[in-house]
Amino acid sequence: MRAELSVVIPTLDAAAALPRTLGALMEGLEAGLVRELIISDGGSGDATRAMAEEVGAIWTSGAPSRGGQLRRGVDASAGAWVLVLHADTVLPEGWSGVVERQISRGRPGYFLLGFDAEGLAPKVVAGWANLRSRVFGLPYGDQGLLISRAEYNAVGGYVDAPLMEDVAMARALGARLEAMPLRVRTSAARYIQDGWMRRGGRNLLLLMRYLCGADPERLRARY
Repeated sequence: MRAELSVVIPTLDAAAALPRTLGALMEGLEAGLVRELIISDGGSGDATRAMAEEVGAIWTSGAPSRGGQLRRGVDASAGAWVLVLHADTVLPEGWSGVVERQISRGRPGYFLLGFDAEGLAPKVVAGWANLRSRVFGLPYGDQGLLISRAEYNAVGGYVDAPLMEDVAMARALGARLEAMPLRVRTSAARYIQDGWMRRGGRNLLLLMRYLCGADPERLRARY
């Protein structure tokens, strides 16, 4: 029987981060879990497409809107289950077994968050993100999303929005969305550039504004 998992990664000039993300996927290929990789690009001008072609990924491209890119990527996939990853999110060792168990449960899932940086600030920000995910059921896209195609279609798929498409999906899935017991490592570049507390506070403010009804198109300017 052919592998049932499609991996979808949205990209935009992601050549610097993509090699580590792709390298971690090899575990799933060796386990016979990954059926295909879809790179959904938003107009990269770097070596992103060359990297995708080198690993045999399916390539789709269009306007640079993360929600739209994810929607195109999932539409181009054929697996019974889809794992959505950001281009700078690296799966941990043992992820394929965790995903297989979650698939057997028949429930959508996400990973716990970690950063590729050391120190107190990364731990505090990741700790808050994981608490928010568990208590409020609102994981972000950099934590990955595992979902069956049937459930994805049932909730209407990703909204074509430049921001908060991950929150919209989490709200649509509600209590069915479960935390998986492994921690991914995502890029800390934005936090290092802007300051950990400043970036974390800004993200929280954007989330609150979105939940209060703000337009994601207007929020993107603050992101």
